[in-house]
Amino acid sequence: MVTAVAYTNFRKDLKSYLRQVNDDADMLLVTNKDERDNVVVMSASDYDSLMETLRVYQNSYLRDKVQRGMDQIRSGSTTPHSLMED
Repeated sequence: MVTAVAYTNFRKDLKSYLRQVNDDADMLLVTNKDERDNVVVMSASDYDSLMETLRVYQNSYLRDKVQRGMDQIRSGSTTPHSLMED
């Protein structure tokens, strides 16, 4: 769930809100009287993750590969194996 805060309050306690965004791995909606001035604040790592997800989704080859893997998991046709050799 996205937390909302008024721009004035955000500005007054900027450091605390930025820490909260990073610690909680959540987004913060900063609101203003004019809704066109609203912004969303999120951590850099969450932004990077979101952009990577978008890149995978936009690439039909990768999107289909992920879908095939999910289908295999759902159907139980996967084989567990160790990633490290003894």
